[in-house]
Amino acid sequence: MLKYMFRRGLKGLLTIFVSITITFFIIRLMPADPVTLLVDPKMGPEVQKAMMEQFGLDKPLGEQYAIFIKQAAMGNLGVSFKTREPVTEVIMQKLPWTLLLLVITVTFSLMVGIPIGMLSAKKRNQAFDKLVNVLVVVGISIFIPFLSFAFLYIFAYYLKLFPTGGAYTPPPGKGLDYVLDVARHAVLPALTLFINNVATIILYTRNSMIDVLKEDYIRTAFSKGWNDKYVIRTHALKNALIPTITVTGLVIGSMVGGAVMTETVYAWPGIGRLIYESVSAMDYPVLQGAFLILAVAVVFMNIITDLVVAWLDPRIKLGG
Repeated sequence: MLKYMFRRGLKGLLTIFVSITITFFIIRLMPADPVTLLVDPKMGPEVQKAMMEQFGLDKPLGEQYAIFIKQAAMGNLGVSFKTREPVTEVIMQKLPWTLLLLVITVTFSLMVGIPIGMLSAKKRNQAFDKLVNVLVVVGISIFIPFLSFAFLYIFAYYLKLFPTGGAYTPPPGKGLDYVLDVARHAVLPALTLFINNVATIILYTRNSMIDVLKEDYIRTAFSKGWNDKYVIRTHALKNALIPTITVTGLVIGSMVGGAVMTETVYAWPGIGRLIYESVSAMDYPVLQGAFLILAVAVVFMNIITDLVVAWLDPRIKLGG
C-alpha cells in the first residue's frame, strides 16, 4: 500500500508539473496583452517601467517561467493583476462556494443515480428502462448554458421562486436566515449541474449492473433461491459500483476547478466564475493558480478513487 501511494504520489506530482507548465505557456499565447490593462497611457515612463518590474513582465518568458515554478513550489502563486491581492487569498475566497455546489451536486447525484441505474438494469428493455435511457441521453447531451438560462427564466424570472443570481442576498444575514438564503440561491446552479451528473451516474451504474448480473456467481446465487434484493445488495452491488465510483471521482476533480459556464450564468462566486473573469481581465497569476487547483484536485481524486475501487474489489492489487 505504501509503495503504491508513493508511486502514485510521484506520478501525481509529475502530472501537476506538466499541467501547470502547459497552462503557463498557453495563457501567454492568448491574443491579448495584460500590459495594456496594467499600464495607463497617462503614466510616465518611469512609473510604467516600475509597474512592469513589479509584476515581472519585463523579464524574458523563460525567466518568468522559472520564477513562477520556484514561487509555486513554496506556495506563493503571485499577486493578482486586477485586484493586487495575493492569488492564494483570492482562490481561498472562491473555493468554498465551488465546494458547496460540489457537495450538494455529488451527494444528490449518487443518492438518485445509483438506485435508478440499478432499477433500470433490473428492468432491462422494459418501459421504465427505455424511459430512463431517453432521459439519460437528454441529460448528458443538453447544453449547460441553455439549461441555465431556461431555469433562470422559468423559475427565477417568470415564477419568481428563486433568486436570479449570486450566493446570498446582500447584506448577508446571520445564523439560520443566512443558511436558508444561501440554500435558495444554490438550488438552480446545483440543479443544473445535477441533471448532467446524475445522467452520467445512471448510465454507468445501469451498464455495469447489467454486466455483473450476467456473471456466473450471480447466476449461482439466484439458482440457490436467494431473494433478488439480497443477491443484488450483497453480491452484485460492490462490483457494479466500480465504474460509477471511477467516473464520480473524475467529476469531483473537474468540478473543483470550477463549473465555469454554470457559475458564470448564475453569478455564483466560485472558482468557475473566477476563471471566466480572469480570462476577460488577462489576469495571468489568478488563471495559473486556478488551473493549479484543478490539477491538484484531479490528481487527488484519482488517488482516492483508486483506493475506493480497490476496497470494493479485493481482486485489484494496488501497485500491481
